[in-house]
Amino acid sequence: MGRSARTAVIGVGNDFRRDDGVGWAVIDRLRERPLARHTVLATCDGDPGRLIGLWEGAGLAVVVDAAHAHPSTPGRVHRLALDAGRLPGPSATSSHGLGLGEAVELARLLGLLPQRLVVYAVEGADSDFGTGLSPAVAAAVPELVAAVESEIADAGRGAARRRPS
Repeated sequence: MGRSARTAVIGVGNDFRRDDGVGWAVIDRLRERPLARHTVLATCDGDPGRLIGLWEGAGLAVVVDAAHAHPSTPGRVHRLALDAGRLPGPSATSSHGLGLGEAVELARLLGLLPQRLVVYAVEGADSDFGTGLSPAVAAAVPELVAAVESEIADAGRGAARRRPS
């Protein structure tokens, strides 16, 4: 499988910190869906080294993570696409100490970025200890699943166009 064939979908967060588990909830839903053959689903706690390892060599990496925003609209989804090796400055930040931006910058310096990186950041309402998403964030999960499926399908169509006849 070539570099551009694999798609990595990574749910970032902590399933035991309420809305911080939104990435994991999306991965759980995607595990129930028929996806393109070279799609790899994974969860991660947000550690930059683990993120880089999960997306290394991928043609497309899609990351779903909870975010903090001020002012916040719980359940609002932000889509950020990698542009020239850097993510644009988001209006929301990762809910983790070292953010996704640091992982992207480190991967860029090491030459380990995927060919394309798309991030879905979901504004959360509750990151207290406990399980289960707040109603607003739970309501965003089906939209996120559909959006990720669309990203995977678009990547598949792009790979098909690049194949020699």
